[in-house]
Amino acid sequence: MKKYLIVLAAGLFATVSCEKNFDVNYSGYLTGSNATQMVAEDPAFLNSYVQGIYSWMITPMQTYDGHDDFGYLSCLMISDFMGQDIALEGTQNWGAFDYQFTYGGAIYVRVAQYWSQFFTLINNANAIIDFFVPDQDPTDPASRSYLGQAYAVRALAYMNLILYFQDPVTGTTPNAVLRTDAPTIPLVYASRDGISADLVAERQGRVPMNIVMEHIEYNIAQALKLLDGCTRSSKNEIDYSVAQGIAARYYLFTQQWDKAAEAANAARQGYVLMDETRLKSGFDDVDDPEVMWGFNETTETQTTYASFFSHMSNDSPGYAGLDQPSKLIDRSLYDQIPNSDYRKALFNGPDGDPGAAQPGAKRPYAARKFGFMDQWLQDYIYMRAAEMYLIEAEAYARQGDTGTATQVLGELMASRNPAWSGTATVDEILLQRRIELWGEGVSYFDLRRNGLGIDRTYTGTNHPQWGRLKVGAHEDLWNFQIPQSEIDNNDFIGEEDQNPYGGEAA
Repeated sequence: MKKYLIVLAAGLFATVSCEKNFDVNYSGYLTGSNATQMVAEDPAFLNSYVQGIYSWMITPMQTYDGHDDFGYLSCLMISDFMGQDIALEGTQNWGAFDYQFTYGGAIYVRVAQYWSQFFTLINNANAIIDFFVPDQDPTDPASRSYLGQAYAVRALAYMNLILYFQDPVTGTTPNAVLRTDAPTIPLVYASRDGISADLVAERQGRVPMNIVMEHIEYNIAQALKLLDGCTRSSKNEIDYSVAQGIAARYYLFTQQWDKAAEAANAARQGYVLMDETRLKSGFDDVDDPEVMWGFNETTETQTTYASFFSHMSNDSPGYAGLDQPSKLIDRSLYDQIPNSDYRKALFNGPDGDPGAAQPGAKRPYAARKFGFMDQWLQDYIYMRAAEMYLIEAEAYARQGDTGTATQVLGELMASRNPAWSGTATVDEILLQRRIELWGEGVSYFDLRRNGLGIDRTYTGTNHPQWGRLKVGAHEDLWNFQIPQSEIDNNDFIGEEDQNPYGGEAA
């Protein structure tokens, strides 16, 4: 059954609510000169704060006691279920309401989950930022890295919040236009940002998109400046290349094509695309040379049912493998993958695989992309170099430079489908994004930024009867409402500011 917002622990959600008395300074007694002195004397102590951000991103059941709440990837996965490319087959269990577009109302935990996940990241990043003196960048490499990572996290969080809580464009690709004056989400500043008290208060309401965009771009610029030349201890952390990847995603979303191409190209340098063997290895190892950013699971951090692989790997003995429900590729998308494409082997064909160990993996069109590892030690992957090739190619194609777009896409396709000899039109690149990034949490954002809808009702569809919907690009069904607790507690957001809701009433 659906969970309502009222089941949330009040203390947790209060920490991410933008109330009129909200205190963005989480440094406790370590404030002002005391905090600055500690950073100067021993910047390594901030490492626990930084690692806390990454731990939050994989911590299960922080918003409510649901196994579909396991951090950052759970938000991406759930929104993926609202798209075209994943069919849910089997028991109507986790994700079913999202798949049916009936879980976006203000009192449901789904909107609280999104709100809590990303505003908590912002608040924790602010805590790190406020350890540093305004208008004075640290010179110590460790301090620069910690501060740069905090700015990058804020940029990522605000970008996700915009896309979840507002229809970002009018029209449809190639004529989608950003709604820069549309009301989005509150901005929660750190003291170091130097924003006046009046603006801090004013921007606790639904800030226009263009203002949030300015803040994101400020965070990107700060992150790139500070992380340039820094090294990281593991791929759990954001480094300069990952910050460029975040920038590339943002510039693609905001249609700044030249900047998107430049950032994506910079981001992918030094990474090696997967070959055929590695493509079929399970997408579960951050040490793969193509993986830019993820989380290395250990016996201390791993979880079973409340995990990405439980929900997305039909070969695991988790929810997907047990048919609760299993995850299939949309048949119409599968049919567009040539037999010469190595990625077609990541999915069952129309006959299924009767010899598979798990029920979910036996089904026709079942995804075999995500593997299984003993003790559930599969790593979470947040960003791969392949995505950067696709961003770069799309950015050139959007500018009419089909030749350069084809060259860039061709580099990726050489390791995916050596027989490919096509032209990198925008439509071709969007198709390759659907194939390459299937199940990795980007399809929702591609639909929204391009003003596209879905149609699961086509002849021969493999979507189950309960998921056969046709939803236009700008219908209210896409909307996530502002959580009711935020409406109730934030003096700057009222019922009149709420997003319309097209889903099932509570």
